[in-house]
Order: sequence, then structure tokens, then C-alpha cells
Amino acid sequence: MGLYWRAADLFEKISSPTSPSPAAPPAPNAPIRYAAIGVGGSVPCVSFTPCENGTGYVPVLARQLRASREVTLTNLGIPASVLSPAIETLARQHGRDVTGNFVDRELPFVPRDSTLVTIFGWPGDVNAVGDAMKNGAAGSNITGYIEAQARTFGADYDRLVSGVRGRAPSAFIVILNVPNLAGLPYASQYPLEHRRVLQALSVAFSREANRQAASGAVVVDLMCDPAAYAVSQISSDGYHPNDAGYFHIASRLAAVVNGGPAPVQSTCGQATLVPPL
Repeated sequence: MGLYWRAADLFEKISSPTSPSPAAPPAPNAPIRYAAIGVGGSVPCVSFTPCENGTGYVPVLARQLRASREVTLTNLGIPASVLSPAIETLARQHGRDVTGNFVDRELPFVPRDSTLVTIFGWPGDVNAVGDAMKNGAAGSNITGYIEAQARTFGADYDRLVSGVRGRAPSAFIVILNVPNLAGLPYASQYPLEHRRVLQALSVAFSREANRQAASGAVVVDLMCDPAAYAVSQISSDGYHPNDAGYFHIASRLAAVVNGGPAPVQSTCGQATLVPPL
């Protein structure tokens, strides 16, 4: 339970009036130079291609924004990658097939003239650490191990966001946190104890994503979004969003890019779908 309440306390801090104001979204009707870190969708999209017919949130968002303005897309997403270099190493140590990480393989290619950068894709980090814990990586100190992994993940998130700012100082940065993976259909195959671990990891990693609001990024809250758990928006693998789910994510992003609010809830029922550790 401690993990949940520490996360809730931090959610309160990042949503307080003392947090720095985010970089302004691109002006209405102004051209957008969009760089996307993270992928998704039933139609595979190759990195550095516009993927005009893609069904993931990135090409869908680009099409939605093109309804009112020019959009140039740099799709940096690498399928099966994770955000954190440390978690990439951990995943490989425990036999999980990953293709790289955002910090080392996507950040260096963010165009310097980007005016919009979105970051999403790290439910894979939660699963990678969860797999390591199933293999005994945490020993007997489950909560301590989760907190240590979250701190390391958070440090890599800091590197990623500060790196984006260094490369593209005019970019409006929008981050998506992660749903509670314990509440997705694929998790029903696991014993309750592993679902509790997935929940604790999801909340802790969302905490680190939410914390980026203190550096001026905007966070779109999927943890507390009921639609993120709707079976009608989840693919047949019970884990990834389907096309409808990615359309929903794109629409939420478009609303923020067009100047809409992006409140992050201090607490919600979706953060405790199973009994906390």
C-alpha cells in the first residue's frame, strides 16, 4: 500500500500551482514538426517513415492535426523497445526479447526543429521488470526492489526529457503515463501476487512519468482513464490497444496539442484494481 500512497503524494506535487508552466503548444494553424518516441498499431510502421496509413496513435495523431495545419512527422518508434537502458539490460538478462531503448536509440535522432514531441511505449518496461521478479531478481525485498527499479527508470526518464529539451528547445513535450497493467485482460492469466507486482510497478513508473510535469512537460493520464481498460479498446492479445484504443489515445493527444487541459488525478480507483502490496 505504501507504493500507492507515495505515488499519490507525488501526483499531488506535480499537479500543484507551483509546478513550472509547460512549454506552449504550437500556435493554432502553425506548421508542426512532430517527432514521435514510441510506437503502436496493427499496421507495422518502420522507423523514419511517415506511415501514412498507420493505425497507431502516431500516424493517427498526425492525420488529425493535418485537418487544420501542416504536419511533418519524424517517426522514431522502434517496435519492442523499452524506455530505460537499465531495463533493456535487465530484460536481456532474463531472456526477454527487446530491440533497444528510447534514450540510446531514439533520442539522438529527434530533429532540432521539432515543435512537438510525444513519448509513450513503456508498458514493456513494467513487463520486463515483472518477468525479472518472477525469476527471483527481487529476492525477498519486493517493495524495495520495485522502488529501486522505479528510481533508476526515473533517472533515465530525466535523461530522455532533458535530452529532448537540449536537442529541440522549442518542442512542446507530451508524455503518456501507463495504465495499471494488472487491470488489463492479459494479466488475468497470472496469480494474484504477480498482478499485485504489476500494479505496484505500473503505479511507480507512472509516478516517474508524471514527475516530468515539473520540468514543463505535459502528462496525459492513462492510469486514471477508464477507456484504457475497456475491452472494446484492447487488442486480442489482451495487452496492446487495438485501433480504436490508439485512436482514443491520438484524440487525447490532439486535444492537448490544440490547447486543451491535461489534468493528472491525484488518486483514482484504477490505481488499486487489486489489493496493493
